[in-house]
Amino acid sequence: MNVAVILAGGVGNRVGANIPKQFIEVLGKPVLAYTIEAFQNHKEIDAIEVVCIESYIDYMQTLKSEYSFDKLKWIAKGGATFQESVMNGINHLEDKIKRDDVVLVHFGASPFIEDYIISDAIKVCKEKGNAISTTDFFLLSGVKDDKTKSSKWIDRDTIACMSTPHAFNYGFISDIYKEAVKTGIINEVEPHTTTLMYKMGKTIYFSEGSQTNIKITRKEDLDLFEGYLLMKQRRKQQ
Repeated sequence: MNVAVILAGGVGNRVGANIPKQFIEVLGKPVLAYTIEAFQNHKEIDAIEVVCIESYIDYMQTLKSEYSFDKLKWIAKGGATFQESVMNGINHLEDKIKRDDVVLVHFGASPFIEDYIISDAIKVCKEKGNAISTTDFFLLSGVKDDKTKSSKWIDRDTIACMSTPHAFNYGFISDIYKEAVKTGIINEVEPHTTTLMYKMGKTIYFSEGSQTNIKITRKEDLDLFEGYLLMKQRRKQQ
């Protein structure tokens, strides 16, 4: 079974809205609904879990009904950090799925996701045990001396830009978090699964990515997403 774990536990202050960014409406529909819809419509996804801000759990039930998200099987309570939300989602599935099932962890505020990215994440994960959606880095880059200047360049060919989905065999990611909590490593790394894997000496395998597949972080990202939707609508009409 392939299960999408969609993270909707963040507040998203940088967008500047009075509601969490994943619930902001674009063309009359919440960002999160677009994200869920991508996994709902993907033929290889069997079930969906949303890890949600506690105060929006009832609203999630409304979205499930309104948009007929029949693959949305579970809603788990979000945590204070990315790591806590992922752990809550993973732990909530413990008696519901098998160790060799694939889970795809994805930001609820990343609605640009395309079918081929989901498909390749599943494919690579089944072959390697994990898969992180990754793209090359195309911009010139340098090491910051401070906030105002740089005197050393970075070879961009050595940089892997990672986004979601993060795909894992369920047993693999469940064991990683249990070990990280038991040893205290969970408190020593930045709040992402990839940094935790690096800290624990695990190898990350790359799956298909796209520079378009961004996480909505600022208000201008909402404008980009609206333009993206309008472009897709226009192409369908042609």
